[in-house]
Amino acid sequence: MNDGDLDEQINLLMNCTILSETAVKQLCHKAREILLHESNVQPVRAPVTICGDIHGQFNDLMELFKIGGMVTDTNYLFLGDYVDRGYHSVECVTLLVALKVRGLRIRTHPNSRTCSLQGAVA
Repeated sequence: MNDGDLDEQINLLMNCTILSETAVKQLCHKAREILLHESNVQPVRAPVTICGDIHGQFNDLMELFKIGGMVTDTNYLFLGDYVDRGYHSVECVTLLVALKVRGLRIRTHPNSRTCSLQGAVA
């Protein structure tokens, strides 16, 4: 996956467009490679915008970026639970994985049985 493909995928995801299964698999593979090389504890630069659970609420995620600034300009700490209640769980988690590949740090949610995303933009 080259940077142009990733930028195009992020643009599609920012418009709530689901990527192909192949593209999602490639994205997850790249994120896995990155996560395997990261420490469990990552520093978070201040100032930071702390965001609560997203729960698949894509419009809320976009509103966070609208109010707080895009991830290229603002440090975010996401507290997990990106899927389940909203209609756009796949879009939310895929966008955050794509942003991880672009530079967002991902953590596991300590109160969850499954992996959730937490992160801060470097």
